[in-house]
Amino acid sequence: MSQAQTREETIIPDHIARQIVLPAGHADLDALHEAYRWLRENMPVGKAVVEGYDPLWLVTKHADIQEVESKPEVFCAGGGPDKPGTHNPILTNKAGDDFTREMLDGSVRVLEALPFLDPPEHTEARQAVFPSLKPVSLKQYEEQIRELARQSIAHLEKISASGQTIDVVDDFAMEYPLRALMSMVGIPQDDYPRMLRLTQEFFGAADPEHQREGIEATPEQMAQQFSATVQDYYQYFDTIVEDRRKCPMNDLASVVANAKTENGELFSKTACYGRYIEFATAGHDTTSATLTGTLKLLAQHPDVLDRVKADTSLVPRLINESLRLISPVKHFMRQALSDYELRGQTIKAGDRLMPLFQSANRDAEVFDKPDEFNIDRRPNPHLAFGYGQHICPGQFVGKLELKIMLDELLPRLESVESAGSGEVVHTNFVGGLKHWPARFRFAA
Repeated sequence: MSQAQTREETIIPDHIARQIVLPAGHADLDALHEAYRWLRENMPVGKAVVEGYDPLWLVTKHADIQEVESKPEVFCAGGGPDKPGTHNPILTNKAGDDFTREMLDGSVRVLEALPFLDPPEHTEARQAVFPSLKPVSLKQYEEQIRELARQSIAHLEKISASGQTIDVVDDFAMEYPLRALMSMVGIPQDDYPRMLRLTQEFFGAADPEHQREGIEATPEQMAQQFSATVQDYYQYFDTIVEDRRKCPMNDLASVVANAKTENGELFSKTACYGRYIEFATAGHDTTSATLTGTLKLLAQHPDVLDRVKADTSLVPRLINESLRLISPVKHFMRQALSDYELRGQTIKAGDRLMPLFQSANRDAEVFDKPDEFNIDRRPNPHLAFGYGQHICPGQFVGKLELKIMLDELLPRLESVESAGSGEVVHTNFVGGLKHWPARFRFAA
């Protein structure tokens, strides 16, 4: 598109914009990916005008998202260093943002988590915890994760023994990543059901199945549920912070509770709550979505299952290709701090942008035959974990959990057969399959 095109010509067709902006549009994956494809080919940077939402620039191409994410001085996450808390990195309708501002005296920073922070605040918070999430530091947790994987597989074998159809999400994939991560953090096992419920409410605020009781179905509902869930997390994690500061243990909860700022002071309790919520939500839900999606891909491609069963050294490639196709993190919003030209479009200071990671990961300029499942795809520069300074610090945790599970599961698995297309969470933020019926057969 030329620079001479008018502002009106950048407006995305309404049905395309609604498919991507509205949470319900993400429940139909075929229509969603068709909308992404249309934008990449016709309007890779275009403005979505959807009733009830701020006007948004949808950014769909791999290179453009990299450009946006590599310029935090231009495209901020939470409002920039001078106006922290004025921008919501999670897309919410205008009524929801207004509700949050009213509740927080003008701020939309509903929790002290990395996605809401900009440098230098983001840099300090990330550096305080990130070393504990690197592969060399995670080795100490491998055996306990492996044991949890074996327990989950034994359960799967038991419930699959009669050849009955199971719900892979509810009966298997949701539990294992939660147990693995909570064991690393140091959360008591009796509290896992509570963490699972809160995680589903956190990411499923727009999904009728995951909406909590007592929240009225209004335009503000998503923000109300999000806020209520955050407060429940805060209440729970307050005890964890107090306990780990008094009696540190060999777990991630202790690392977070006792992390210090550059001035040598302990981080605030609310900052600790934010780290814990990141572990409990992004670290769990994304992994379960990827695990479910990977098993569904293998059901659709039994030849790939046979290959990886015979050679588990292919598991990392399988994980990367699954992450590319599934991309459970769909977006993080950005706001322009100054005017900027992106692919011929003039982004004005104050404009909001929605980098669409799922779309970038099917960009034909980067990935040959992008809709095909190909574990031999090398290189595979997917953006499933984001890009730039906000790239997911927990990516090594997720990959480790997936690798251990697939290393243990696939050699014992004779076949997996899909018994239906399944259902997808109604969310434009983070999610994947919420139900998928399948049958598993294990080697004798």
